[in-house]
Parts: sequence; structure tokens; C-alpha cells
Amino acid sequence: MSPAVVPAPLVTLDDIGAARAVIAGRLHRTPTVGSTYLSKQVAARVSLKLELFQKTGSFKPRGVLNALSILDEDARRRGVISLSAGNHAQALAWGASTLGIKSTIVMPRTAQQSKIDATRGYGGEVVLTEADLLETCLTLQRERNLTLIHPFDDPRVIAGQGTVGLELVEDLPDVDMVVVACGGGGLLAGVAAAVKQRLPSARVIGVEPEGASAMSQSLERGEPVRLSKLDTIADGLAAPFAGRLNLAHVQAFVDRMLVVSDRDIVRALGVLLERCKILPEPAGAAAVAPLLTGALTIEPGTHVACIICGGNIDSARLKSLL
Repeated sequence: MSPAVVPAPLVTLDDIGAARAVIAGRLHRTPTVGSTYLSKQVAARVSLKLELFQKTGSFKPRGVLNALSILDEDARRRGVISLSAGNHAQALAWGASTLGIKSTIVMPRTAQQSKIDATRGYGGEVVLTEADLLETCLTLQRERNLTLIHPFDDPRVIAGQGTVGLELVEDLPDVDMVVVACGGGGLLAGVAAAVKQRLPSARVIGVEPEGASAMSQSLERGEPVRLSKLDTIADGLAAPFAGRLNLAHVQAFVDRMLVVSDRDIVRALGVLLERCKILPEPAGAAAVAPLLTGALTIEPGTHVACIICGGNIDSARLKSLL
């Protein structure tokens, strides 16, 4: 891999610990459970970290609350803005509303309707667009004098997401491998930073969809890549670019990136529903996909943990997939 161009210091265990203090009592410590079925499939021990049971249905509020915590009174009065296909949108709307802050979220016109409705239900103003999300977001930010809460390329967001990894290694101190889905890279960066700094012997594996592999391509080029086209059913992982700070964390802490097909993701979703009795969205199932395809070599006796990062899927969407 090419050497990282680090735009800011990488988050530390102290940063992640501070984020945990911010979210304490406001978010769930999500459960970690074993899966007999998946363990038999790979001849190893498999555990699942169930972030789909987090408030708003994904890990996203962890980073949101940590980022919002540093805003001064003037910034809170003016309001915040961001861009998202859905899960960060819901988290920001919810988190801002709990603090009495107005939020505006730019979403693609093609976003899942249930995610749009939920974002509005949590109190966010949704701006739908067919144009570039980031450009639209930045234009509105300037026009309205709002504070940007980036969905992933922000050290406080990364530290907040890192609390997932901190909980994981505390619950599973013997974990050998942690598999994490990757969109823009906020969750992967945070979890990898927590795991590698607490348990250096554990391997961290990132997983992306074939049709949205910005992080894998960025690693190959040694700089953040912007995708001209997104084509995946995993809308929660369909980030059009990898964050610069996220890339630096992946280069420092992630052992390997894997790319899986939509077909593999659907298969994993079906297994999690039928055998593990949980209902993730496609993004939430992605971390399990390489275990079922054999793309990931796992030695017998290895303890593997997969993070089920979200569960925001409606019945119509589910019916179309399975």
C-alpha cells in the first residue's frame, strides 16, 4: 500500500474513551451474541455485534452525539447540516432534536422512502436532490450559515464510532478477527482504531460492495477516490468517496479490504434472517458475506466477530431482495 497522507492525528484510545463518556446513558450498549450456525459454516467461533439494535437502527448516533457535543451556543442556535443516504440522516435528526438543534440533511432523491420518512419523523429537514450530495450540502451550508456534521470524515465522528470497537473487545477479549462493513469509512476507521490499540494481535477486515468500493480503490491509489457511479443494493454503504481521515485510519489499522457482490450480501441477509433471527438491512449483512463465500480464510478455532451495523429496511425493500 502507498504511504498515507495524514490530514490530522489518528484518534486515540483516550479520544474513544472520551466519546464513550459523551454517549453514556444516552445510547445502548448493544449486545454481542454467538451464532452456532455461522460457527459451523466456517469451523470457527463466530460472534455478532448487534448495532442494528442501536437507537435509530444503526451505529450512527454514536458519532453524531460526539460531534454535536463540542458545538457552542451560537452554532447550536444556527443549526447543523449534513448529507446521507439514510442512516446518518436519521441519527443526526434524532441527535440534534434531543439537544434542541435544528438539522438539515441533504439526501438523494432515490433514497429509501422509509429512511426519508424516519429522518423527518425525528425532526430533520430533508432536502432531496438529484445533484451531487456534497456540493448541494456545502452550498446550503454557506447560504444558511450552518455547521457541517460530516457523516464520516471527522475525528469526533470516528471516535464516536470507535466506541463500537471498544465495547467489542471488552465483551470478547479473546477475539482474533473483526469484520466491519465500509462505506465512507467512519465505522471501519473507528472500530479498527479501538481494536488495534486495545488488542494489537486481532486482525481487522473491511468489507465493501463491488458497486461502491471507494475505500479499496483509495488504498490502491494511496489517496481518496471519488466514484463516478454507485451500483449496490447496500445503500448504507454507498458513499461516493472515501474520507481522507478515514483512509489514513484504514492504512494504519486495517489488515485487509474485501469486496463482495450484491448477490453475496443478499445471501448473508437471508442467513441472518432465517438462521440468526435478526433482520439487518443489506449494509448490516455485508460483514457476514465473506464468511459464507469463502473469500476470507479462517483458521479452525479462530474467534471472528462481525459487526451488524444497521437494520433500517422496510417490508417492500425486503420483499424485493429475498
